[in-house]
Amino acid sequence: MTDADRSTLERPTRRDYIKGGGLIVGGSLLAGCSSNSATDSTATESTETTTPTEINSYTVTMEPVGDVTFQTVPERWLPYGGAYADMGVALGQADGLTGIGGADRYYTYVYDELPGVSVDQETIDANPEVRTKEEFYELDSDVHLYDPQMLVNWFDWSQSDVDEIAENVAPLVGNLIFRRSDEWHDYRYYTLYQAFEKVAEVFQEQARYEAFKQLHDEYIADLQSQLPPTEERPNVLLTFEGTDEPESFSPYRLNDKGTSKKQWRDLGVTDALAGTDIENLSTTNRGEYDYETLLAVDPDVILVRGHERKSATEFRETVLQFMQDHTVGSQLTAVQNGRVYRGGYLRQGPIHNFFLTERAAQQLYPDIFGDVTSDTELFDRQQIANIVTGDFE
Repeated sequence: MTDADRSTLERPTRRDYIKGGGLIVGGSLLAGCSSNSATDSTATESTETTTPTEINSYTVTMEPVGDVTFQTVPERWLPYGGAYADMGVALGQADGLTGIGGADRYYTYVYDELPGVSVDQETIDANPEVRTKEEFYELDSDVHLYDPQMLVNWFDWSQSDVDEIAENVAPLVGNLIFRRSDEWHDYRYYTLYQAFEKVAEVFQEQARYEAFKQLHDEYIADLQSQLPPTEERPNVLLTFEGTDEPESFSPYRLNDKGTSKKQWRDLGVTDALAGTDIENLSTTNRGEYDYETLLAVDPDVILVRGHERKSATEFRETVLQFMQDHTVGSQLTAVQNGRVYRGGYLRQGPIHNFFLTERAAQQLYPDIFGDVTSDTELFDRQQIANIVTGDFE
């Protein structure tokens, strides 16, 4: 580093004032510092008294980072994937989005059904895969909703890289929650709403979170009250294959408690792979199986991920049609009955989950909730929109 570079880093910048609430004390930043606490606690608030300004700080605790203290509420924020992006939008923070770590799996079209809710697609398109330190510096966000261990294990960051960004740009707060099959993830997991609550603490939007949780709990309870007895529910195989002409499939296990399977657990389905030695897709398990293996299992319903930009009708006219014409695939019970559907998002947030649960209920129980290709709605879109836009009590 040159003397000029060092001088630039040492001078107070806009970042310093955001982090320190307008104060730099003892040459170090007050906010954005984190510890490796191994505990999970609710956010706590403390008051830093200064002259002449009084600053209300607060601490958010989330593994694997631990405690992160904020002197001001973040305005500019950067999420890795669709789950955390959707959480931010749900909490009314869409205007502060600076980019995303994986735009290809962030499905924003659901917001089209919510009056007054949107994100700036130009911002997403301009920064669709933010994964390098240089990009973190360039976007200059106030918080990064990333699991730092994901950066280390997927994108070859070192711990010193993580520490550098947390110190010089802004803290990282996040936990990889969509699946629970990665060996490197040896710290606490969170459910969708546990993670959502942490993000609400980051933005100090607890009231919005509580409104969402109440609506969600009522929604799920209502659907569950209408489900048929366990013995009458279909067994389901969840898989991934992103092509329109699938010849092999990657396995997902519904007994994995990751958030990407939330709707299936809520709707009480049975994993068709139960009792087999087929493991869940993970960083180290990239195995696939063919139609012969699939036929040996012969599930009632097949859910295929990788087609979330297709409508239900488009999926049926491509993937399902190919399977119906396939020599072995056509022998599958689910194919013969037309019960092959899109498998839902890998990374879903709270808004996504309302839509995906509605879709799943119609895929699994059309006699109760209406066909998945119909216009039947199982939840009130305006209620969701009201919470996002702040029109709720």
